Amino acid sequence: MRHLLKKDFIGRVCLILLLLAVFVFISAFSYANTVSDEIADSVFRLHVIANSDSDEDQNLKYKVRDALIEYMNSICSNTTSKEEAINIAKAHIDAFYDIANNVIEENGFSYPVSIEIGEFDFPTKTYGDVSLPAGTYDALEVKIGEAVGQNWWCVMFPPLCFVDVSSGIVPDDSKEQLEESMPEEDYDLITKSDDSSDVHFKFKIVELFENLKMKLASN
Repeated sequence: MRHLLKKDFIGRVCLILLLLAVFVFISAFSYANTVSDEIADSVFRLHVIANSDSDEDQNLKYKVRDALIEYMNSICSNTTSKEEAINIAKAHIDAFYDIANNVIEENGFSYPVSIEIGEFDFPTKTYGDVSLPAGTYDALEVKIGEAVGQNWWCVMFPPLCFVDVSSGIVPDDSKEQLEESMPEEDYDLITKSDDSSDVHFKFKIVELFENLKMKLASN
């Protein structure tokens, strides 16, 4: 009898622990999904894929990137929202194509180029003192030639595309636009992930679940 009671007690404890684990998993997943969506809703990104990993193709990728960023900054200098930036980019997508194609030809290459505005998966990336977790983001994607070389990412709105990210600090006006476009907790998450263990832990939760979602989606 005592043995049966002990077995029943252990079974109840295991069931409670299982339910608790399921609850924690669902809560963490829900939190990560909400935060990821809120962050993604606030930024418009640029994704440039080189023809190959050769030095020539990688240098060409950076030249195409620089030309596109310069043009985007010129037509979006007064943009105040992600939606406005995307609409402007869509209205000028032919110009983006012409600019990329001209840079490719001017550098002695004949690679075809394709440009698309849509939703794309991104890994975790750091831009100066701002870190964006992995997830699915709206972006302008540029494919050069066979597009099998290393990728290059940045944020076109708010403008976080600067060349030297190793020593760069995101401009205050870009941070202000970023802060205005998302909840305070999300802004703290992407700008203070190294300053607080609690914030860093939350960032890792979002990163973990988004990477898991992208991996499952690709299988």
